[in-house]
Amino acid sequence: MEMINLTIDGIPVRVAKGATVMEAAKTIGIDIPALCYLKDVNEVGACRICVVEVERARSLQASCVLPAAEGMVVHTESPSVIAARKEILRLILDNHPNDCLTCDKAGECKLQEYAYRYDVKFREHDGDRKTARIDTSNPYIYRDDSKCILCGRCVSICGQIQERSILGFGNRGFTTHIIADNEKALGESACVSCGRCISVCPVGALLDNRIIGKARAWEAQKEEVKCKRCDYGCDFELLKKDDKVVGVRAKAPGGGRPLCLKGKLSLDLLYTNSPSAPLIKKDGEYTEVTWAEALEMEDLLKKLGQSNNL
Repeated sequence: MEMINLTIDGIPVRVAKGATVMEAAKTIGIDIPALCYLKDVNEVGACRICVVEVERARSLQASCVLPAAEGMVVHTESPSVIAARKEILRLILDNHPNDCLTCDKAGECKLQEYAYRYDVKFREHDGDRKTARIDTSNPYIYRDDSKCILCGRCVSICGQIQERSILGFGNRGFTTHIIADNEKALGESACVSCGRCISVCPVGALLDNRIIGKARAWEAQKEEVKCKRCDYGCDFELLKKDDKVVGVRAKAPGGGRPLCLKGKLSLDLLYTNSPSAPLIKKDGEYTEVTWAEALEMEDLLKKLGQSNNL
């Protein structure tokens, strides 16, 4: 394997050819912030929060898509880099709700983490603000577009499964937003509630509706488990509070591994102390059913080759 040598923040680094600057920095413990980047899922360099300064380069470079090169000298926290990151964060916060005190993503939100890291606060302004678009039509996914930062993670991970690709970008410029099936509500769209989008959202725009309000990030103890419904073995977390399991949460999958609601329902029933009743979409409406009926319906639909109606 061909190796290359570069210097990051004064530290010599040796990595395999083809590695990005962000990956190279990670090997020596340097955490470069990123909002849109997700390896093998969303590698587009869109949010620009990951910019670094490369000596002899004409401008700052997005480290998540910048290949490391022999002899490269990189600065990840130079004055120009910090100034750029602060400005990006200010622009995002200018159109983000100031409700961090009550947001269920608090403590795990990447935007909150980076705003604290670079001491960027909300500011008053008289410019345009995006209209709040809250979608509660899907009983499993709570969607708040006013918190969306257009990172594209949800679109990319939904598109990894060929027959899905429910999510996409709609409109242009300031009015750009995430759409489902050409502006349908999630509950009316072909969304199968697998939760892939929730698992990768860096902010509070997409949340697991069945876990909201049950435990703050710093209150919940997390235990990793693997689903045993099929050979994929998807990764999940048990969220515990006061020694009781209050929810089951899918972790971000990689390499195109699909999550399914059947697996989540099974783990809910197996581990959760007070699991919510499952819902099946019948004639376009979500209807409460028994656990046995929900799991039997899923098995039947799989045999028939139909979409998941849960």
